[in-house]
Amino acid sequence: MLRALAVDDERPSLEELLYLLNADPRIAGVEGAGDATEALRRINRALESGPDGPDAIDVVFLDIHMPGLDGLDLARLLNGFAQPPLIVFVTAHEDFAVQAFDLKAVDYVLKPVRKERLAEAVRRAAQLRGAAPRIPVSEPDPDHLPVELGGVTRFVAVEDITHAEAHGDYARLHTGRGSHLVRIPLSTLEERWRARGFVRIHRRYLVALRHIGELRLDAGTVSVLVGTEELQVSRRHARELRELLIRRTAR
Repeated sequence: MLRALAVDDERPSLEELLYLLNADPRIAGVEGAGDATEALRRINRALESGPDGPDAIDVVFLDIHMPGLDGLDLARLLNGFAQPPLIVFVTAHEDFAVQAFDLKAVDYVLKPVRKERLAEAVRRAAQLRGAAPRIPVSEPDPDHLPVELGGVTRFVAVEDITHAEAHGDYARLHTGRGSHLVRIPLSTLEERWRARGFVRIHRRYLVALRHIGELRLDAGTVSVLVGTEELQVSRRHARELRELLIRRTAR
């Protein structure tokens, strides 16, 4: 059973979050805080109590945009503690996902919060805290990759991905219809998709050969045109890329 703290400066959002968390059988108890400063005081009391104490907190459900100390600031402070609580960000903004996961967030839930989506975040936190058994999952589908958009999980076909861009330990997948951020390092995708015609052209880019429209040479620099986007090719990858494209056109 998890002991939780919900933090949001907007009272209606906080009350809704408290209601949903109280309804989850894996939550032993949940308190609310109206800003990060109040939350920090409550978390300090929890840390003084110890992990098994009466004031302990296992997981914090944390908004990002708040007056004064914001959610990311609070997460950075907690990362400096020896035994911080787990963090789940609950926000209306998609733009901070990379920063959130760099701060070791368990999950990133978008508002308006759906009951099923919040339940998934609680499940992840429970597994990390050992409060729930790990449920076996089936082997991933090699032809599709699950991504989240607006709190909804969708499955992107690998063949639709034109290129992937590195964002630290995460990657942004680009398709003809948009882009999606996933928690997978580019090096992992490179190894997984090598046999499917993806090639590393730069430390930042992994590109599907079939989506390369042009190879451009200009004053010693090499780039490729993928859709309408021009991507730089590093010197160390340029020769291999040219050879792969030549072999591909010769078939």
